[in-house]
Amino acid sequence: MPTATARVATETPERYAKQLCDHLGHRSEASYADGRGRITLTKGVVVLESQPGELVLTADAPTEDDLAVVCDVAGRHLERFGRRNELSVTWEPPQA
Repeated sequence: MPTATARVATETPERYAKQLCDHLGHRSEASYADGRGRITLTKGVVVLESQPGELVLTADAPTEDDLAVVCDVAGRHLERFGRRNELSVTWEPPQA
């Protein structure tokens, strides 16, 4: 199963993890507790982990095409939420 990871620099990783889970949870299954989140999209899963100074996103999907969709959805929404703070989501290349 292909996996991709992104490390997003932010002073408020918990806030963004919760916001992304709440937002995408309206159409998908999502949970958030204690700085960790999980979002199950149609094409795959995104796990969010708050760490000091950064939010780590790990995406898994059955195919690389599905993984590209999952990364796009999670990354695009997170960047929109963090526009004021200039959040940037850069995914590391997929690993099988």
